[in-house]
Amino acid sequence: MIKIRLPDNSIKEFEHKPTALEVAESIGSKLAKDTVGAKINGSKKIIDLRLPLEDGTKLEIITAKSEEGRDVVRHSTAHVLAQAAQELYPGTQVTIGPVTKDGFYYDFYREEAFTPDDLKALEKKMNHIIKQNLDLIKKVVPRSEAIDIFKKLGENFKVELIEDLPETEEISLYHQGNERSGDWFDLCRGPHIQKTGQIKAFKLLSLAGSYWRGDEKREGLQRIYGTAFESKEALAEHMRLLEEAKKRDHRKLGKDLDLFTMIPDYAPGSPFFTPRGTFVYNSLIDYMREKYQKHGYDEVITPQIYDTELYHKSGHYENYKENMFFTETDGREFSVKPMNCPGHCLLFGSKKKSYRELPFRMADFGRLHRYERSGVMHGLTRVRTFCQDDAHVFCRVSQLQEEISNLMVFLNEVYNELGMPNYKIFLSTRPEKRMGSDEIWDQAEQALRDALENLNLEYEVNEGDGAFYGPKLDIMFVDALKRDWQLGTLQADFNLPEAFDLNFVNEENTTERPVMLHRAILGSLERFFGVYLEHTAGRLPLWMTPTQIKILNVSEKHMDFCEKLTKQFKDAGLRAEFDSRGEKLGFKIREAQLEQTPYMITCGDDEVESGNIAVRLRTGEVEKDLDLDKFIKNLKEKIETKSLELKL
Repeated sequence: MIKIRLPDNSIKEFEHKPTALEVAESIGSKLAKDTVGAKINGSKKIIDLRLPLEDGTKLEIITAKSEEGRDVVRHSTAHVLAQAAQELYPGTQVTIGPVTKDGFYYDFYREEAFTPDDLKALEKKMNHIIKQNLDLIKKVVPRSEAIDIFKKLGENFKVELIEDLPETEEISLYHQGNERSGDWFDLCRGPHIQKTGQIKAFKLLSLAGSYWRGDEKREGLQRIYGTAFESKEALAEHMRLLEEAKKRDHRKLGKDLDLFTMIPDYAPGSPFFTPRGTFVYNSLIDYMREKYQKHGYDEVITPQIYDTELYHKSGHYENYKENMFFTETDGREFSVKPMNCPGHCLLFGSKKKSYRELPFRMADFGRLHRYERSGVMHGLTRVRTFCQDDAHVFCRVSQLQEEISNLMVFLNEVYNELGMPNYKIFLSTRPEKRMGSDEIWDQAEQALRDALENLNLEYEVNEGDGAFYGPKLDIMFVDALKRDWQLGTLQADFNLPEAFDLNFVNEENTTERPVMLHRAILGSLERFFGVYLEHTAGRLPLWMTPTQIKILNVSEKHMDFCEKLTKQFKDAGLRAEFDSRGEKLGFKIREAQLEQTPYMITCGDDEVESGNIAVRLRTGEVEKDLDLDKFIKNLKEKIETKSLELKL
C-alpha cells in the first residue's frame, strides 16, 4: 500500500501511486473540484496535480483560493490567452507566458500590432474556451520529437527554448482541448489546473512592447498583460485597487504637487527635484540624521569616482560590471560609484582600529549611479542616480547578534513613525554566483536566522537571492494598496573585510578580522520618495510637507490681517503661504486641497474682528474660532513629535 500523509497527520492509503487530485477525490468531491496543485514534503514549490506521489509523501493540497493557487490559475489563463490569440490571429507565434505579481503576461510575435479592440476580442474568445471546460493534459515527449513538432508549426521561439534546456530536463507539453474543440498545446513545465472551467474571473489589462529574452538586439515582441482571480468579487476588488493606484501614481502626484520632473532627453533616469520636492527630500535626510544621533552612527563623505582597481578588489567588477558607469582619464579606467561599501572599507582600513572602537557605524548619503536599461526605468522607483540612507557597521563576531537586533529595532521604529507598520521580512540566501567559502556563508546565514528568531520576527526564506558577498534580509513594505515594495535591507558580510584585509587590534594585542553589516532602512531615497507618495496618496505628514499652512482671504479688505498672520506663523517656524490672488475663496480652497495642504486658514470679517482663526483641514473638517497661540503651539508639538495626526 502507498501511504500519503496529510497536514493533520492523517494517512490516506492507495494500491498505486496516487496523484494529488486522486488524494483530493478520496477526501471529498468539493476539494477535488477546487484542487489546482499541491506541495509535498514541506517544499514551497507547487507540483502538478497530475504527478504520481511516492510512498510516505507529506501532501498539502492547493486550491485556487490560496495565493499559490491563484498563480497556478493565472499561468493557465496565460495559456488560454495564447490559444485565443493563435485561433483569432493565424500566424501569431507564442513565446513565454509567466505569472507576475497579481497577474500574468504572454509575449507574442506578430507582424500586425495588437490594439485595445483586439483585447476585447481576445477576452471574448477566452471566455468561449473557458466555457468549453477543456481538459488540460500533460504529455512528456523526447527532446528530438518536441523540436520536430514545433519546427513543423513554425514556432521558432519554442524550438530555441527546447534547444537551450539541459539534456536532463524533462520536456512536457500541456494540451487543452477535446474531440469537439480540437487540440491546442504549449511547451511548459507546469503546473496547471485541471480544466479551463476552473478559471472563474479574468481580465486583460494592457499592451506593451518587449524583446525576446529581454535582449534589445533580438526580435521585438508584443506583450499582453492580464490577471485572474478565484471569483468575480476578488477580481472587482483588484480592479478597484488598480484604479486607485492610477490616482496615486507618484509620477502624476509629483507633477500635481510640483515635487519633481524628469527630462529624459538630457538626463535619462535622473530626476530633477523642484524646491518643494527638495524640501521633502532633505526632510527625509534630516530625519535619518536625527536617528543616527540616537543610534550611534557617524556620518562620512566619500569620493564619487574611483579607479576600477577598487572594484576588482571588492569583486564588484566581476559580479556587477553591467550595472556600472565607466570613464577613462590619464590612461586609467574609473567608475562612478554604484555603492558605498568599497569606499567604506578603504576608510575603515585607513587608520588602525582598536576593539574598543567597535562596533564602528559609518553612514553615508553619497550620490550613487547605476546603469538601468531604458525599458525598466520608472519614475522615481527605478532610476540611474540616487542616494541611500546607507550605512555600514564593522563589528566583532561576538557583537553580531546584538548589532543585527539593534538594526531591526531601528528599522521598526522608523517604519512605525512614518505610518508604515505593515512589512514582511525575507532571508535571502547564497546565490549561485558568489564569493567566499560555504563555511563563511553558513556562518553569515545562521547569524541572520538567529537574530530574527531571538526577536520573534516572522520571516520567509528567499533561496539564492542574496548579494554575491553575503546573505541579506530584504524588507518588503506592504503599502495602503496591499502592494509589496523592497525598501530596507540588512546584509551580513564576512567576505569584503577579507578582500580588503581589514583588521582591528583585540585585547591580546593581536589582529582580528571584523564582520561588516550593510544596511539601509529607507533604501534609495528616490525610490522611497515615490513609494511613500503613493502610500500616502500625496498626503505627507505635517513635518514633511513643504507648505504646512495656506492663508486665504475672503476679500481685499482682509489682506492686511492675512499678511500679519503669515508673518506670525513664519516667525514661529511654521511654513505658511498667503494666497493673495483675486480669485474666489472656493477656488482657492479647492486648489489648496489639491496641493494637499494640511491646514487652510480662511480670513473674513469675523476673524479680523476677533483675532481668532477658522481652520479647514485637508481632510475636509472645519474648526472655527480657534485661539491663534494655541493653534501654533499645537502644530509645533505635532511637528516635534513627528505626529501623523492632523486633527486639532
